[in-house]
Amino acid sequence: MPTRRSFLQSSAAIAAALSAAAPVLDARAGALAAQPSLTDAPSPKPVSEVQVPKMKFFDVEISRMVLGVNPFCGYAHYNNNFSGAMKDWYTPERVCAVMHQCARFGINAFNYVALERLPQDWIRFVAEGGKMHLIMQVLSDDNDTAALAKTLKPLAMFRQGEVTDIAFRNGAMNTVRDWCKKVRDMGIVVGVGTHKPEVISQVEEEGWDVDFYAGCVYNRSRTRDEWKKVLSGEIMEMENEIYVQSDPPRMYNVMRQTRKPCFAFKVLAAGRIQDGGIEPAFRAAFSSIKPTDGILVGMFPRAKDEVRENAEIVHRILQS
Repeated sequence: MPTRRSFLQSSAAIAAALSAAAPVLDARAGALAAQPSLTDAPSPKPVSEVQVPKMKFFDVEISRMVLGVNPFCGYAHYNNNFSGAMKDWYTPERVCAVMHQCARFGINAFNYVALERLPQDWIRFVAEGGKMHLIMQVLSDDNDTAALAKTLKPLAMFRQGEVTDIAFRNGAMNTVRDWCKKVRDMGIVVGVGTHKPEVISQVEEEGWDVDFYAGCVYNRSRTRDEWKKVLSGEIMEMENEIYVQSDPPRMYNVMRQTRKPCFAFKVLAAGRIQDGGIEPAFRAAFSSIKPTDGILVGMFPRAKDEVRENAEIVHRILQS
């Protein structure tokens, strides 16, 4: 995952590129229509009979499973080799193909972030006729946030979890609150992302004017000292990517206590859940959150058709 500094250095350029690209979107769409399909699929596929159930999210209905963004950018949250494999496999064609396949199964919302090649891939997806509601996680500061909002017209924006957690650790949550106020003034549904249940509790207690939360069910943003307390004085390799089984119930508990919609993410522990445990993990998530809540799930269908598998599991759970 890039640092906040690296993002801030590039975010203005990304916003400018998006703004410049927007006027030519129609022309690009026309050119693409005259060419053979640019996705992996040889021809458009019909809508699947299996559809991920929807939930009301303010003025629209969105799928209760939202497409996650990390695999598209190679953010495996595991190790460099896995991240590299994701990044190599996810060509622009495959990114768009996976997004189109998600749409076939009724997944109509995308947890977009303006990083890496994603701005160009999003333009390509739209030019190919793709449609999804954008629920954006945002690292950038105010000017870049405003530019992205104007260009992309997202359904919702939330302060990215790493940014929020750093502010929480530094006693600077006022910066996150100020950002939320400015997004509110833009007329966009606004939320707070975090990896820490206590962040949501604080925002609730202080009565912030926000609409929703996005919470990682594994608290992977603990400091080294905090990890030593959890691990009885021990510390593990890759301390920024430790996933302990006692964490999800804590996040699910605070999500149930707020009336505001929530999105749980990393419900599969960033791919650490083995095949036999995937359905139980999805069941645990949906049984632990409110009917007005959803989950954000990244897809990496290199070894198997994860899109179909995940859609079928979520459909089965929510229809039972």
